[in-house]
Amino acid sequence: MKNKETILVVEDEGYITRVLNTVLSASGYKVITAATGAGANALMSSRLPDLVLLDLGLPDIDGIEVLKKLREWSGIPVLVVSARGMEKDKISALDYGADDYITKPFSAPELLARIRAVLRRNGKGKSADDVYSVGAFAIDFTKRQVTVDEEPIHLTQVEYRIVELLARQPGCVLTYDSIISQIWGPYAISDNTMILRVNMSNIRHKLEKNNMAPQYILTEIGIGYRMAETEEERQ
Repeated sequence: MKNKETILVVEDEGYITRVLNTVLSASGYKVITAATGAGANALMSSRLPDLVLLDLGLPDIDGIEVLKKLREWSGIPVLVVSARGMEKDKISALDYGADDYITKPFSAPELLARIRAVLRRNGKGKSADDVYSVGAFAIDFTKRQVTVDEEPIHLTQVEYRIVELLARQPGCVLTYDSIISQIWGPYAISDNTMILRVNMSNIRHKLEKNNMAPQYILTEIGIGYRMAETEEERQ
């Protein structure tokens, strides 16, 4: 099996580390491990892994602090793997730069799918020439044109910017606050999500066959939205 990317597993529970090592190695990834935040910081700077699987409950430094320190100098993608399932923990990790968040316990296929998605996003870049598509939905960033079943969809300027923002990072969860800040500016009232919800409702009426069961723009309840990345992800 051809070797793939290097993944740094930051986990203090030996059993979980061994399981992750087995699963990832069997899928062709090169695995390095750290049991502490300090060890993770050292390996991230010296080995420059392609992706970090980061537990938040580390014995010396909280995982959020490890993430914040990493984001001071690097965009290495981070997938948080944590037993903390509270919305505030997920939102905090995403706001501080995590690319995705998976809650323990999880299945190996789901973990591998999320890893593939994060690595694809990181490798794609954000070229203005890209055309993103999933199912019948497509967006041509150069032409600023959105189509469903090859039929043009008219979006307002704000609606298009929201769709473009999500489509530029397919599969990535964007929090309500981050979307509001990027669309309406850093001084927008971030705790008032009504304007975003209204725009999202209008977008879904235009894009989705059934806006109550969206296939393209998916809701992470209490956190934000993400654009479906693959056919399998469509609900």
